[in-house]
Amino acid sequence: MKMSLMRFPALFAAVLCALPVAAGTAPDEKMDEFIDDLMSKMTIEEKVGQITLVTYDKSFMTGATQSKGVEKKIAEGKIGGVFNVRTLEDKINIQKLAVEQTRLGIPLMFGLDVIHGYRTIWPVPLALSCSWDMDLIERTARAAADEATSEGIDWTYSPMVDLVRDPRWGRVAESSGEDPWLGSRIAEAMVRGYQGESLDDPQSMMACVKHFALYGAGEGGRDYDMVDMSLNRMYQEYLPPYKAAVDAGAGSIMSSFNDINGVPATANKWLLTDLLRGEWGFDGFTVSDYTSVGELTEHGLGNLAEVSSRALKAGLDMDMVSEGVMKNLDYCLENGLLTEADIDVACRRILEAKYKLGLFEDPYLRLGAEPVDRAKYRSLALEAARKSIVLLKNDHDVLPLKKDTKVALVGPLADTKWELMGTWAGAAAMADEGVSIKSGISRYTSSMIHTSGAPITDNPGLARMIGVNIERSGDPDSLIAEAVSAAEKSDVVVAVLGENAKMSGESSSMTWIGLQPTQRRLLEALVATGKDVVLVLLNGRPMTLEWEDAHCAAIVDAWAPGLQGGNAVADVLFGEYNPSGRLSMTFPRNVGQVPIYYSMKSTGRPHIPFRKYRTGYIDCPQDPLYPFGYGLSYSTVDYSDMTASYDAGDKTVKASVKVTNVSDRAVTETVQLYVRDVVASVTRPMKELKGFRQVELGPGESRTVSFDVPVSELGFWTPDLQYVVETGKFVVEIGPDSQRTLSSEIEYTDVVSCQAVPFK
Repeated sequence: MKMSLMRFPALFAAVLCALPVAAGTAPDEKMDEFIDDLMSKMTIEEKVGQITLVTYDKSFMTGATQSKGVEKKIAEGKIGGVFNVRTLEDKINIQKLAVEQTRLGIPLMFGLDVIHGYRTIWPVPLALSCSWDMDLIERTARAAADEATSEGIDWTYSPMVDLVRDPRWGRVAESSGEDPWLGSRIAEAMVRGYQGESLDDPQSMMACVKHFALYGAGEGGRDYDMVDMSLNRMYQEYLPPYKAAVDAGAGSIMSSFNDINGVPATANKWLLTDLLRGEWGFDGFTVSDYTSVGELTEHGLGNLAEVSSRALKAGLDMDMVSEGVMKNLDYCLENGLLTEADIDVACRRILEAKYKLGLFEDPYLRLGAEPVDRAKYRSLALEAARKSIVLLKNDHDVLPLKKDTKVALVGPLADTKWELMGTWAGAAAMADEGVSIKSGISRYTSSMIHTSGAPITDNPGLARMIGVNIERSGDPDSLIAEAVSAAEKSDVVVAVLGENAKMSGESSSMTWIGLQPTQRRLLEALVATGKDVVLVLLNGRPMTLEWEDAHCAAIVDAWAPGLQGGNAVADVLFGEYNPSGRLSMTFPRNVGQVPIYYSMKSTGRPHIPFRKYRTGYIDCPQDPLYPFGYGLSYSTVDYSDMTASYDAGDKTVKASVKVTNVSDRAVTETVQLYVRDVVASVTRPMKELKGFRQVELGPGESRTVSFDVPVSELGFWTPDLQYVVETGKFVVEIGPDSQRTLSSEIEYTDVVSCQAVPFK
């Protein structure tokens, strides 16, 4: 079914058809002419309607407040967009209200949190980032857009590009980890994947970059909390991924809940106007997060009318759920809080977005598409899950397992489909199509004993928050005894432990990020049997695993691997796939080390283990349990013959290294390049990622991997926010992770610094 707007007698259709289009008229000029004409016919109430975004009455909840009377408001022209609409039929019906019953027939825009897949669920974004595979990430975003647009979605609230360094924050699961350079590349890939070549393509949906800005730096790892940060650090570390997404052409930006320099982002003029539009040249539209306009009152900025007006004047274009201006329009105008000109600016940006999406030409552009044959994406889901898995430990080559090994499969997450989906999969995941780890392993061995072994948690408060009924889980002692019996009858134990889907994600911050005590007790009992224990983790954040690392024979981090997760885990365990994932976020030894990340700065008293009057702790090593970039495989790759030099001709740092697969198994190796500025006018990180290459190495194969790093990558932001590249010495490091590297020193000696390109 494909409907044309010409079937509907709405005024906007006549306006569109009547506009003269001169030969050679630029698309932007045509859009401007159309919107000028349309806005000249709109009342101020209709303009305010366009900047109002609501949930649908029959939708699922992704926030604490539900919009009411939505269909009536749509018919009155008081709504510009709707999100969380469940069915295609509902979308068609309410679009008809907007197109057929309102005075001007302006179409609605439909949004949804398509975070890591729509119907086909990929691994959570933090897991996908561990693939370090930009092509894969772009393909998953493109496939998600294909599925979502086939059911009427115009707009996704993704990618989340917040830099994250505190694993207590539940939303690290939605992120790309701790590094601005890697995060920027992922942001670009996701925007390209969602939006495709042109937004008016029926299979393209508009990206919404979130959360602008600094949301991942909330104090204490608490969601929705305050952020206090220097401008220098913002520009150097936290802002680059947002800028990369803007430069990739993202059509919209979502403001964050936190404050910045004492002003909440939702009403922060410096952020939304001066920086975003003035410095960066962003020409899309901005939208608040869920009820964050109304929540400005709780920040202490005034009543709903006052804060809504302040947000609009600051540069916010669309109000998600609060309906602040709509509810207080007369008051705002009469008291001089807003002018019609203020409203016009925001209204125009929303209409421009709808024009770019092709909705004025056909309001049903994505509501009449052919259903997607989702079977074609199962192989992509398997590829994504396989490449996201990180092998953290593998003592005495306990992995891979031989086929028909007698396996004791233990753990509360071993025979679940839903928990493999992770956070933000509830909108559309078809869990019954998923593959459990038990099902995946059954393809490789018929000798398997399965038992749950323990409840996911025995913490009553946590259990209520994550929807677990402890009483139904069974007697803990009996469950452990059953698991030990299974272990004693088997050759190896595979313990599937960690977090269920609700233990990470929005509003899921935790102070304890290790295995729950009930799971640890189970693991201790399994280890005590003397059998090799392979720990398979399902999780949405880095966890504290010091005891597990010391006592388990192998540790496989599967994260929340998505629809094909069970098959992917089994393929890794039994050697069908050689693991290639690399961590995009550091794993601390304990929560007391947080925040810990690879690019920390040195101090005047650098760390010396267990030495007083030095930075660090007296009761714990300074180094992480698993560093950024870390990951093992079933192969051994040697690094040698590293070189680095500065080429003044093309202003690049040229570096290379020889990598040799000294094993008999083919491997995908992620070769990583880091740079350290030895002497600078401001303090600099101990090292920064500036490039990586993924290479396929056959058994015994050697390859020389080369890098050309633009000298602009060596620059930094000064305290007065000038981006400079200073002459001097730099250390270039190449290796398989951020700690195990070969290094070479170069000197950049150009008298005049190059023209640096910020945020790259």
